Amino acid sequence: MKIVIINGSARKGNTLAAINAFIKGASEKNKIEIIEPDKLNIAPCKGCGVCQCSKGCIDKDDTNSTIDKIAAADMILFATPVYWWGMSAQLKLIIDKCYCRGLQLKNKKVGTIVVGGSPVDSIQYELIDKQFDCMAKYLSWDMLFQKSYYATARDELEKNKDSMNELEGIGKNL
Repeated sequence: MKIVIINGSARKGNTLAAINAFIKGASEKNKIEIIEPDKLNIAPCKGCGVCQCSKGCIDKDDTNSTIDKIAAADMILFATPVYWWGMSAQLKLIIDKCYCRGLQLKNKKVGTIVVGGSPVDSIQYELIDKQFDCMAKYLSWDMLFQKSYYATARDELEKNKDSMNELEGIGKNL
């Protein structure tokens, strides 16, 4: 299976640790590519609608090549830290730009990993999960998992062996 991971974090901290644990489990049987929005040249969606009349975004940036990778994947993993009770701007930018070819994202297998500085029973995780639930319903996604983790120090999640083993197991069991 071809898996695309969208890393919504610009830092090398807990979200990346979660991604790496997932990859450790999933890499043996799957082809994995990581998209790092903070390293791409992608303009925000302007809502111009021209993409609905063509085969993609009219912006002359990394949008179309990025969306090509996502559309070609069998599974998409969205990973994000919590920024102000929501997903990061980096991840939201990619999701917004998927509008240009949204119907090509129908029927994908999807998972989410959310890492925040509040306990996992906080409303922030529920808000992010609900956004993904709405996208999943609209695009007929097979939501394989939605995992949330609490970590504040930069290396805290990596030290949590139970969480790392859980993420590795999710990857391995795909």
